[in-house]
Order: sequence, then structure tokens, then C-alpha cells
Amino acid sequence: MSEPLGFLLTDSARLLRREFDARVRPMSITRPQWRVLTILKRCEGINQGDLAERLEVEAITVGRMVDRLQEAGFVERRANPQDRRAWCLFLTPRSQTLLEELLPLADRLIEDALEGFSAEEQAAFADYLSRMRSNLSRRNEQEAING
Repeated sequence: MSEPLGFLLTDSARLLRREFDARVRPMSITRPQWRVLTILKRCEGINQGDLAERLEVEAITVGRMVDRLQEAGFVERRANPQDRRAWCLFLTPRSQTLLEELLPLADRLIEDALEGFSAEEQAAFADYLSRMRSNLSRRNEQEAING
């Protein structure tokens, strides 16, 4: 009997997270910190509230994460010209270098995870996951609108 799709997806995601953590441990960064840096690379200048929303965590949690990243020299806070109470978040050159080192590592992890898949199977798999994400995103957006 085959396992339910939901279990296969969550278990595969768990194993990917575990393997990623093991591979980046020598670089002194955690997966949640990498997520912060990746989001900031896409959305430099966002504030901590927006970052917390994107990470789906509490603002206090993001504050602590940003504190640690700032202490390590990866993130810098700048005053928000529109709101003196808020800070805008930016990557430092050090974090740019780290992200450049992490990207090939993450790519290699996916290559290892998809070992034995043909190029066509990989493309189809990516398409299926993308469509699934789109379906779920659309439902979440509709629920938010309908309240």
C-alpha cells in the first residue's frame, strides 16, 4: 500500500530541512537565518513586521533573529524615513558573500534529492509542485477575502 501524498510531501520536506541543516552547520548559519537572508535579498528594505508575516512567525521572533544576524554582520537596520518607530532591513556585503556560497550548496542538495530522476521527470515534478502551490495560494487568498 502506498503512503498518502500529504505524508510523502511533509516527510520529504522534513528530510530536506534536516539535510540542509547538516550541510550548512560548518558555515555557522541556521536554516531560519538563511530564510531571512533570502527574503531580504528579494525584498531589501522591508520592515520586521513584514518579514515576520512572510516567515509566518511572531514579530518578537523575527526581532531576535535579526538581532543575531546584525551581531554577526549579515544584516543592518536603517531608520525608516516614513515611520520613525520602524526599521528597514538590508543585507550587508558579508551576507551577499554567504548567500553566494549557500546557493550552490542548496542546488547540490536538490540534485542529490532528485538523483535518478530524468530531466523530464524533474521538470514535471517542479510543474506539479508549482501547480499545487498555486492552487493552495489561491484558496488561501480567497479565504482571506471572504474572511
